[in-house]
Amino acid sequence: MSPLARVLAEQEGTSSDRSRQRTLELIAIGTAAGLFSGVFGVGGGSVIVPLLVLWLGYHEREATGTSLAAIVFIAAFASAVQAAYGNLRLLDAVAIGVPATGGVLIGTWLQQRLAGRSIMLLFAAVLVAAAVELLLE
Repeated sequence: MSPLARVLAEQEGTSSDRSRQRTLELIAIGTAAGLFSGVFGVGGGSVIVPLLVLWLGYHEREATGTSLAAIVFIAAFASAVQAAYGNLRLLDAVAIGVPATGGVLIGTWLQQRLAGRSIMLLFAAVLVAAAVELLLE
């Protein structure tokens, strides 16, 4: 094997290894999000976004968009399972979900105008506030 072919083969193997590792990390993030979603009703913002940023180096906006797309699958399946247990109030979900779409439009518009660091700090503040609220209950 020529030196060039050897280098290309090593790079391909390394790239394949990195791709496989990344896939395993994404699967682990998805599993954690599903577990938290099933137990606590959360997953995207509190699990997927931080792990994508901290573990895989996503930027905040990419992590948010990726998380939101993943949540479509998580929420649909989790809702069906919760409905099977009799824990779903569909009309209440609609009353929350429909106006939430307007909030998404406003929030996305705002997010695109904030610095990445500001987004991280605001997100951290929301998580800390939620943790304090849970501790005080």
